[in-house]
Amino acid sequence: MRNLVWDTSFRRAFKRRTRRNLDLQERILDVLTALAEDPFEPRLKTHKLRGQLEGLWACWVEYDCRIIFAFEPDPSGGDDLIVLVDIGSRGEVY
Repeated sequence: MRNLVWDTSFRRAFKRRTRRNLDLQERILDVLTALAEDPFEPRLKTHKLRGQLEGLWACWVEYDCRIIFAFEPDPSGGDDLIVLVDIGSRGEVY
């Protein structure tokens, strides 16, 4: 299982996105658990990004909600860390 690191920008976007939608918050937390266990689980639809976001990855929460993240080496020598960068609709994060 990989460790998730919540970047400040991700925390703000998460709070803003889920403020009035507890159902979405539950789905996002479920996806984050799955992401930590296996980032390439088919239901996440994990894919590499190109262009200005090259080096980052995205996964799918629902039709109009994506999580942007990066893999970074763990300084303690374990599995890679997953740094959560942003969350939002396709138009917001791409």
